[in-house]
Amino acid sequence: MENIIVVDNLTQDYGHGRGVFDVSFVVKKGEVFGFLGPNGAGKSTTIRHIMGFSKPQKGDIYVFNLESFSNYYKILDKVGYLPGEIALPEGLTGWEFIKMMWSLRAVENKERLEYLLDMFKLDPSGETKKMSLGDKRKLAIVTAFMHDPELLILDEPTSGLDPVMQQTFIDFVKQEKKRGKTILLSSHMFNEVEATCDRVAIIKDGKIVSEFDTSQITHNENKSFEVVLKNKEDFQKLLKNLPKLHKNTINIKKISVKSYDEDKKSIIIAVNDKDINSLVAMLSEFKVETFTQVKFTLEDYFMQFYREDKKFRLEV
Repeated sequence: MENIIVVDNLTQDYGHGRGVFDVSFVVKKGEVFGFLGPNGAGKSTTIRHIMGFSKPQKGDIYVFNLESFSNYYKILDKVGYLPGEIALPEGLTGWEFIKMMWSLRAVENKERLEYLLDMFKLDPSGETKKMSLGDKRKLAIVTAFMHDPELLILDEPTSGLDPVMQQTFIDFVKQEKKRGKTILLSSHMFNEVEATCDRVAIIKDGKIVSEFDTSQITHNENKSFEVVLKNKEDFQKLLKNLPKLHKNTINIKKISVKSYDEDKKSIIIAVNDKDINSLVAMLSEFKVETFTQVKFTLEDYFMQFYREDKKFRLEV
């Protein structure tokens, strides 16, 4: 498959640990690539470089096989870009802003415009200055995609949208993928990444710490089960006989404890598929109240890298 975006060892060091460092990934034609991390991790910095707005201190970035910084004006016509922070010009109505963007792109697709206005329930007749945050976000979405671009670059796209519009946007991304569009989705929200992305890169402190297919999460061979014991004696005995899993991981090699609650007499046990029979045999020696599988999620995997950090907040 053709590479639409290539980021090769991008470094932009702003000092004091801020910036991005040796970031590398590719986005292939027709896929949705998720860029996951909390605010301040380096997602927007990377995207600004992909768009050609900033020149890397080190590394190379190509979009449609063109070096992005020196060819940004050639790239923009093929890209629908939704920035994380929306700054609309004052003194214009929504319609006037739409017409201004039409003239800048020299593309006027009224049918596509009406489709987007209807999908996102937007009336652009009001002044941009008086619009709510949600309507400003919807206006930015409409104007970014009304020229029907080949590539969508989305930086925190649902920020400011209510839950209904967030789901509408997820449905829109799925439809665009079916139409063959290539999409880079930068987000700190697990639900929209899980719902839309084929592959995901996790960024922490400006560095890529993991890149994987989402199928590794949805079809992961490692499982978690909640075991609730009938009495505290069995709870203590089972807990003592199982090793502790110090890191939440998708590479479990043995039966181990992820967490426990003494008051509830509950133990969350991590186990690989091939060891489930061994776990069941072990539990047959104890008085078990309930035995329930706990779904492994993108959040579980993400927390392998961020569990010790107290400075961030992600949304499910």
